[in-house]
Amino acid sequence: MNPVSPLFEKIDASIEKKIDLFENSFARYAVRAMLACLFLTLGTAVAFAIAMKGEDIAHGLGKILYAFMFSWSLVMILYMNAELGTSNMLYMTVGVFRRRLKVSLAAKILFSCILFNLFGGLLFGFLVSRTSPFLDLTLDNFMLESIATKLTKSTGTILIEAMFANIVVNTAVLISMRMKEDAGKVLTIVFIIFIFAFLGYEHVIANFPAFTLAYFASSGQMDVMTMESVLHNLFFALIGNYVGGGLVIGLGYAWLNQSQSSYVD
Repeated sequence: MNPVSPLFEKIDASIEKKIDLFENSFARYAVRAMLACLFLTLGTAVAFAIAMKGEDIAHGLGKILYAFMFSWSLVMILYMNAELGTSNMLYMTVGVFRRRLKVSLAAKILFSCILFNLFGGLLFGFLVSRTSPFLDLTLDNFMLESIATKLTKSTGTILIEAMFANIVVNTAVLISMRMKEDAGKVLTIVFIIFIFAFLGYEHVIANFPAFTLAYFASSGQMDVMTMESVLHNLFFALIGNYVGGGLVIGLGYAWLNQSQSSYVD
């Protein structure tokens, strides 16, 4: 008999909750997925707003401030029980591997989560773009320059950065699940998410509100922001995120914990 992993007992319980909500109250599942992008939008907005102020003080300060403030997005998502597509890449992959659900149901849950993340990103990104910090912006600011950089990355760069981005996100999720104290959980999430935020890696769900905010804040005047460049980024970020979060961390740790050894998480 395989040793029981306390971590994967928690993961199994989370998967069961997601299945139950999805099957018995789809509308509530959809709202929780939209709420994930509400919190991502707020985290992204304050990160960009403070970064633009930081760049006025010293070049390079903006990036540090952005990464620190953006990290609080995942704190809000986890503590408010919102449904985030990139963490569900882990949960659904683990669920299939551990035979907690069929591939078809896992795909439906993951697709629905990402779809309503997108709806939330479009809605809340637009609404935040109409608030004071993002009105009358010039094109030469930290936010728009950062988004322009994202939209000009090569396919290979997006894939690799997206893989690492979701390795980081799901590492934060799993480590926080193993901690008992809220203070420790929060610090863990903030400083781990800081890694991918500072390095500028690609997170498909975070890019939903970020691209929307940038488009409306710039009044559509960014030359590099075309339908083709946006879809190129989102498509390959989605693939890279799944490889990192679903396969490397999700499948990888599920396999590591399906062992006769006592060395389990």
